[in-house]
Amino acid sequence: MYDPTVARLTYRALLGRRRALILGALPLLLIVISLAVRALAVADDQTAADVLGGLALATMVPIIGVIAGTGAIGPEIDDGSVVYLLSKPIKRPTIIYTKLIVAVAVTMVFSAVPTLIAGFILNGNGQQVAVAYTVAALVASIAYAALFLLLGTVSRHAVVFGLVYALIWEALFGSLVPGARTLSVQQWSLAVAEKVAGGELVTSDVGLTTATVALAAVTVLATWYAGQKLRTLTLAGEE
Repeated sequence: MYDPTVARLTYRALLGRRRALILGALPLLLIVISLAVRALAVADDQTAADVLGGLALATMVPIIGVIAGTGAIGPEIDDGSVVYLLSKPIKRPTIIYTKLIVAVAVTMVFSAVPTLIAGFILNGNGQQVAVAYTVAALVASIAYAALFLLLGTVSRHAVVFGLVYALIWEALFGSLVPGARTLSVQQWSLAVAEKVAGGELVTSDVGLTTATVALAAVTVLATWYAGQKLRTLTLAGEE
């Protein structure tokens, strides 16, 4: 279910000069802000949780997921080059699974790694805050990559829809409307982080069991449906 050629082409598309600069901007900003906070104040667990929760998990991770998820396939559909890929003797689910693996890997590297670094800068992983938010970033990366890969498959405006979800639903409604939090990848990943931290600094409005099931369901269903849509696209192209 993994094709090295498709993976290489996807990595090349995602890590091209312009896209790599965009992917690297938010992690760099997170680390710079963490250094500034640490320089101006002593190590504080609550401050670390606020920075990692408010900037890393709520903003950086979903935006990087949008860039990696939609960028894994969206540009190929937009410019028509996906037809060349689909003409090769590669199973359509294999294409989707391979692109998902690449999108997940890129999202994890550009979100979880800087989250861990920022956490150690802020408070040296006091109360397991850095590790907890890093784990949250890792599990969120999988769900976000699958969700935004699906958007890239079904819509030419995937980036816009992805940013609307990430910045309006997750960040705005998720913080203001209690009911919306139960349908939030951020809250699901926070439930996992809460289990890792085991304290009061990291909390979620969703139970761990519910969060685990939701993360798995979103990932599996989004990946499956993206494969189905790719098959439909193939048939349309052949006709």
